Amino acid sequence: MSHPRVSDDADLTEVERTSAALREKARATLGVTGDGKTESFRALVRKHGLSYYPVVALGLLFVTGAFQSYAFTVLTPEISRTLGISIGAVVGARALFQLAIAVAPLPIARLSQSRARRALLCILTGIAWSAITLTTGFVTSLVTLIFILCLDGLATGSVHALHAPIIVDSYPPPARVRALTAYTAIGTFGQALAPLLVGILASVAGLSWRGVFLALGITSLLLTLCAIRLRDPGYGKWDTEQLRARVRQEHGEAADALSAEDVALGFWEICRRVLLIPTTRRVYAGFAVYGVLTVPLGTFTSVFLEQRWNLGPGQRGLFFSMFFGIGVIALLVYGSRGERQFRASPVRVLRAAGFLLAGTVVFAALGGLMPAFVPMLLSFGIAGGCLGLLQPMLGISMLSIIPAHMRPHAQALAGIFIAVGGAVGAVLLTGVQDQFGVGGTMVAIAVPGVIGAFIIASAGRFIENDLDRMIDEVVEDEEIRRIKHSGGHLPMLSCRGVDFSYGQLQVLFDVNFTIDDGEMVALLGVNGAGKSTLLKVISGIGLPTAGSVRYRGQEITYLDAERRMRLGITQIPGGRAVFGPMTVVENLRSYGYTMERGSVERGIETCFEAFPRLYERRNSVASTLSGGEQQMLGLSKALMLRPRLLLIDELSLGLAPVIVGQLLDMVRRINADGTAVVLVEQSVNIALNLVDHAYFMEKGEMRFDGRADDLLARDDLLRAVFLHGAGAAK
Repeated sequence: MSHPRVSDDADLTEVERTSAALREKARATLGVTGDGKTESFRALVRKHGLSYYPVVALGLLFVTGAFQSYAFTVLTPEISRTLGISIGAVVGARALFQLAIAVAPLPIARLSQSRARRALLCILTGIAWSAITLTTGFVTSLVTLIFILCLDGLATGSVHALHAPIIVDSYPPPARVRALTAYTAIGTFGQALAPLLVGILASVAGLSWRGVFLALGITSLLLTLCAIRLRDPGYGKWDTEQLRARVRQEHGEAADALSAEDVALGFWEICRRVLLIPTTRRVYAGFAVYGVLTVPLGTFTSVFLEQRWNLGPGQRGLFFSMFFGIGVIALLVYGSRGERQFRASPVRVLRAAGFLLAGTVVFAALGGLMPAFVPMLLSFGIAGGCLGLLQPMLGISMLSIIPAHMRPHAQALAGIFIAVGGAVGAVLLTGVQDQFGVGGTMVAIAVPGVIGAFIIASAGRFIENDLDRMIDEVVEDEEIRRIKHSGGHLPMLSCRGVDFSYGQLQVLFDVNFTIDDGEMVALLGVNGAGKSTLLKVISGIGLPTAGSVRYRGQEITYLDAERRMRLGITQIPGGRAVFGPMTVVENLRSYGYTMERGSVERGIETCFEAFPRLYERRNSVASTLSGGEQQMLGLSKALMLRPRLLLIDELSLGLAPVIVGQLLDMVRRINADGTAVVLVEQSVNIALNLVDHAYFMEKGEMRFDGRADDLLARDDLLRAVFLHGAGAAK
């Protein structure tokens, strides 16, 4: 059977050429130019006909989301006395509040995955937490307090999951750092305003803590209504769609020439995909420490101020207002500088974030040790300024390397890490307080903070590669769609630039592999060459650390193995193709669990006709079958499912020649029915007598890709020991 491999290779080479040619332009499109030049935020807004409303509206929602939490922080001593519960119980309730926040972002991200309705979700949850803030004034026991706090945590999930992605999609890349900084500045101003407002209401207006929550709930509702005109800008308007347009322009095509939809990843597949990115894993560690530095630290600081410095609610409100107010100033100063910093090199942003995190925890610890009031204020003020800058710096570093439709999921995961950090921090710091008092707690915060700072700084090694990876994915996807639309031929399966690691051990290095419809190819190599690992990547059992896997022109790199099987990809693993404790018939029925019942029974009959020996052993436990019988049973999976692509790992290993001959006849029959077959073998003789095209792997790299006859002439690859094994099999 002949196949248009020359055309396939030419089309795939064109994909790589376009990716390389557009990479620098694409980085500039995403705001990374290598220099620090940038237009003013106002000029960019006017140039693109935008407005400040998304930043202001989301900033106000951020402010209202902070009311309940920071009022609770300031009033912790009064709430504890009124309800007759200990500070430890209050901190435990706040830990449950953090866990609720941890749970909330993912459902919010899931609701926004298939439809652009993020703005509506933000408004609805804003109304919900306003009502919850108001209701907090009516709690009478620890149980009702926990219930209210958990509801508030669930309602505020939209802040973590949706706000930053909406801003990133609302403004072009050259304005994003300033947009995120402005949004964070408004939110931080709200964090400064909330405790000040609490202090005024409690001290000047003379309201009890219950009255304070009622007043804040009404204020929160009014501010939420100011965001009623917020609209979702859509996914990737300023980056992903711009990159796709670049691809079309490269080939002189109209902007609306391509309309094919991408293969959509499922919700958990997207979450897993985000967690596979090296930069995001390290940034999430920073968010976890950030969580420790917000709610738990704030709670203990409030108790510290009352016990150590005898500050009442009004004075504590002024303290927290100062703490977050300095953060606002730092954000306003940082905006333009951060934009220049990111444009010159995203690495600088992450390194600066690590430095600021270390500064936050060190100065917070110093504040807990200071014997005088003014140095204590100064230390906490510096800590507040450093803390205020962390969120936009970590946010822009993460969201810039995430495809647009995955940003709510990435932000939701960040919210989870913040919340989990807060919950774990609350538990650990409570234990420290019991042993060393509140002052010891303030010092103990420095340990995880410094560790987190080093982890964030280390992310700088990966961010530029991750940015290029995201660009290449978008460009490659658009190129494939262009080639399909123009009538070009693409292979049924294409692996391009695949790397794979088991933990820290990399076993595949820049592997390219293709197979066409109805083709049968051999994948050869000695033990440990990476053949079985490549099959795992193709079937979805293992996910690559780099590169892409495309099936029938569609991106399937991060699809689950079960979904790939439904698409027509089936693997028969070497030596592990059967369920040992089950009978032959039970094994066959398990292979057909995705089929209709009638089809399963017909498939079983087909298998028994192909392998009469299996019919004789149909009620025998699979573990009692001989090696050849087990391979027959494993190969029956292909007869049952009739896949488009069959991956066979070590079919002949340890089997008698007559059994191997029977199995190979069945492989030929399956291939003749239209199934493409990838045959992994150590026996060169067996494999090359069966196929026309072969690949040879050595030490995780593809060393040969060509006609099977040509491989026999490569003595540098087929070493004497390998040929000896082939002769033995012959």
